Amino acid sequence: MKKVIIIGATSGIGKGLAQKLAEENYVVGITGRRTDLLNELKSQKPNLFYPKTFDITDTNKIVENLEDLTKELGGLDLLIISSGTGDLNEKLDYEIEKRTIQTNVAGFTCVANWAFNYFENQKAGHLVAISSVGGLRGSRIAPAYNATKAYQINYLEGLRQKATKLKTQIFVTDIRPGFVDTAMAKGEGQFWVASVDKATNQIFDAIKRKKKIVYITKRWKFIGTILKRIPRQTYDKM
Repeated sequence: MKKVIIIGATSGIGKGLAQKLAEENYVVGITGRRTDLLNELKSQKPNLFYPKTFDITDTNKIVENLEDLTKELGGLDLLIISSGTGDLNEKLDYEIEKRTIQTNVAGFTCVANWAFNYFENQKAGHLVAISSVGGLRGSRIAPAYNATKAYQINYLEGLRQKATKLKTQIFVTDIRPGFVDTAMAKGEGQFWVASVDKATNQIFDAIKRKKKIVYITKRWKFIGTILKRIPRQTYDKM
């Protein structure tokens, strides 16, 4: 049985992936800040879910927690970073920006760094992270969110390049959702909003195929292409 750790499994895409992978007979390490929600998930399949409560922003304890959970699982084949945060912040409240950076940059990097080193040591493994279509350009209403997602996209690209140079069976997948029906979907004018079930099914398919970059849902690749081609002078006025 394959072993996976999901960072941020208490709700949204992370929870959906935990349930999907358990259905596919994976042994699933589930993490998050809310012990009650982790235990609620464990109660669904007690023999497959292994909960570990910790906050991704507490970078001093991440490595210890991940190593303990990996030992409990009996190894690790796949790690998924689904934990993330971001709020609309038109007034540029620094506390909102700081919280976003601590989660999406510092916490993300600590987990991804540990996972890649673990997989390099065993010469195999798969790192998957949920970034965002928003990471392709800046945003006046959520500056830190889009900027941190751009960081994740580039960090994952660097790890993918590193994996290629190592010539081992290490795979790195960047999942770029548009709007998914979770608490993270904020603001007006949302369109092409995918259900969590649809998103998790497409993500699982991407994991099985070891895709490098995947847009969720697939039509968001079209939006991504348009976003990248809008001239800066035009984009600055939007």
